[in-house]
Amino acid sequence: MSVRRILRMGHPDLRRVCHPVADGDFDSAGLQALVDDLVDTMHASEGLGLAAAQIGDTRRVAVIEIQPGNTRYPDAVPTGRLVLVNPVVTVLDPTPQRYWEGCLSVPGLRGEVARPRHIAVDYHEPDGTPRHLEPEGFLATVFQHEIDHLDGTLFIDRVTDTTRLAFLDEYREFHAEA
Repeated sequence: MSVRRILRMGHPDLRRVCHPVADGDFDSAGLQALVDDLVDTMHASEGLGLAAAQIGDTRRVAVIEIQPGNTRYPDAVPTGRLVLVNPVVTVLDPTPQRYWEGCLSVPGLRGEVARPRHIAVDYHEPDGTPRHLEPEGFLATVFQHEIDHLDGTLFIDRVTDTTRLAFLDEYREFHAEA
């Protein structure tokens, strides 16, 4: 469809809680148009995921796609395209794991965030088909990051040690190999 403008930190719409997609809106042209815009925008920005809130839409929809050969996260396991409608997270193992996160809505910054290492995600596909996944490790972090956007939360809200917040160039120079 089209590449949309990604809202940046400070825009009030990023702090809004998104509302669920109604049953009658599954398998609709309007929902598919949103998904297409999310995918096009994510690809154009070389992201791993994008939530509707990041393009100013208040529906609980996010996309995740880790492609083979991803240069930003070369060790990440490819996922194929996942479209999450009305996702709900359940923590299966709260043991914290730490990853340096970045965000298309917070360009140029990275921050170390601790999140539960193993979660379950229940969601629907755009046609209404229910799905259940149990991501672990880095993929669990990606899911939690995108779903946080649907609740008005940015990764910087979860950085507990501000000495572990860095501009991208400094992250690459001092932290990327650590």
